[in-house]
Amino acid sequence: MSEYANDYYTKDAIRAVDAKFEAQKIAFAPLAFQAVRALLELGLLKAVSDSGEKGISLEKAAEQAGVSLYGAKVLLEIALGMNLVKILPETTPDGGETRFVLGKTGWFLLEDEMTQVNFNFVNDVCYQGAFELSRSIKAGKPLGLEVFGFEGKTIYEALSSLPEKARMSWFVFDHFYSDIGFEEALPIVFSHNPKKIIDIGGNTAKWAICCCRHDPNVELTIVDLPGQIQAAEQKIAQAGFSGRIKTKACNVLDTETVIPSGADIIWMSQFLDCFSLDEVTLIMEKARHAAGPAANVYILEPFWDKQRFEAASYSLQAASLYFTCMANGNSKMYRYGELAGAIERAGFDIVDAHHNLGSNDYSLLCCRSRP
Repeated sequence: MSEYANDYYTKDAIRAVDAKFEAQKIAFAPLAFQAVRALLELGLLKAVSDSGEKGISLEKAAEQAGVSLYGAKVLLEIALGMNLVKILPETTPDGGETRFVLGKTGWFLLEDEMTQVNFNFVNDVCYQGAFELSRSIKAGKPLGLEVFGFEGKTIYEALSSLPEKARMSWFVFDHFYSDIGFEEALPIVFSHNPKKIIDIGGNTAKWAICCCRHDPNVELTIVDLPGQIQAAEQKIAQAGFSGRIKTKACNVLDTETVIPSGADIIWMSQFLDCFSLDEVTLIMEKARHAAGPAANVYILEPFWDKQRFEAASYSLQAASLYFTCMANGNSKMYRYGELAGAIERAGFDIVDAHHNLGSNDYSLLCCRSRP
């Protein structure tokens, strides 16, 4: 029996004519992406949206966007092909000119936060570097990062020095996905009444601050790279929790790095997908030595095979390519069984698994050191 319950991955049921259309979308995908960027930046898509059910003529759309008739025409015609806009079938009293109205897909590009976050992340962080995907796969290194002037580094080391727009889009992308699962994860984690939590890969301290607001007595230590720790300390101070949240700047992959012990909970949110499976096992072995037999290790991750919708799975599969060419060259968004295997090889049992947390179907794994 297949491990995939969804026929989408096991049956090739698409008609040949539709498959050929899908292939053309792929062939022109870079141009289509930039067309959407232009439609958004120039305000053409918004002009169509603002026209409501009555629609807008090509001439009026061009005028409102401040572009030539030619420019509006080529962009709105490809928008038609991508189902972003539609043409009103009826003619209008003033001469029957073509009038455009917003389509459902166009609405998501204009109004859906997840789509906007993904689009900006791909445009600002990944687009140019993706040209080096083949080289990155061959080298096992994120060679796309060279477009920002970084060679031989991971994006985590370079994060604080990225161009402002790229850095902001990276953080918005990272927080959008991780934060969504926090609200449902908090009561599960705090059902153990933890007094001390180690947050590995704490980034800008969002989880740590959420914990302090949730429980007035809990104390945390964030373990992360020096650049991220600096950003975290600023956020901690602004939130007024400097007395309850400590930090440790280090690289968890360094052989000399030891994860602090004595915590009731070790927490990792959207952290392990930043590492290869062998590195995951190494990190989890360090966590096992720090945790001891009584502590729980909680891991919050989105797994592409645990999503309710193909669109969500596709987004995660596509995000894996970011890790390949921009982030580190060796990690990905994992299937549940892949990551579970790496965790278990480190001497842990997964004693509980909560799937489909939040609107983006996160999974929260509770792991305990094997006796």
